[in-house]
Amino acid sequence: MSDAPPVRTARPAGAGTPSTDALYASPPPWDTGRPRSALLGLAERGVLHGRVLDAGCGTGEHTLTAAEPGLEATGADLATTALAVARRKARERGLAGRFLRHDVLDLPVPGQSFDTVLDSLVFHGFHTRDRSRYVLGLGAVTVPGGRCFLPSFRDEPPGPSGRVHRVSPEEIRAAFADGWAVNAIDPVAVDSSLPAPADRIRCRRTSLTRL
Repeated sequence: MSDAPPVRTARPAGAGTPSTDALYASPPPWDTGRPRSALLGLAERGVLHGRVLDAGCGTGEHTLTAAEPGLEATGADLATTALAVARRKARERGLAGRFLRHDVLDLPVPGQSFDTVLDSLVFHGFHTRDRSRYVLGLGAVTVPGGRCFLPSFRDEPPGPSGRVHRVSPEEIRAAFADGWAVNAIDPVAVDSSLPAPADRIRCRRTSLTRL
């Protein structure tokens, strides 16, 4: 496990939003303390490979899920409280997950690229402008042929009121239209106290974005 110094970005923590650390003052509804079945199943089937980025890793469950079979796994998040929990989990489990303080709206992570990207309920949390910025950054950090897997709340009832931005398949395909192939959008169950139907999106990077 790396205790590398935090990666600083131009966008300050919590710019225009509540402090990211405040989100983890008590366990947030999306943090169940275990990996989501929609992503865990991929790991169990050996679908994850190469260098793995867990974008918006929170307390690190999916980073550590990727690290368990020996993959080089990096988690990135702005919440220092969540990252401290993630590093503690890695120590307790004897796993070599690497955790960086980095804004996922300011990807790529300097000097690094990844073969697999995991996003556990991050993409749907952005409005349209930030969503485009986020996907552009994912493209810059993912090698051609690399894969991105993300569950996202679907735009149909029942759904949480005002707390997430539910996304339609058309919006997903539009967001990943440039340099990505959307291979599948599959209905999945999402482990969360926010009850809502969800999809798991599977994308393949077809070309490299230069920022």
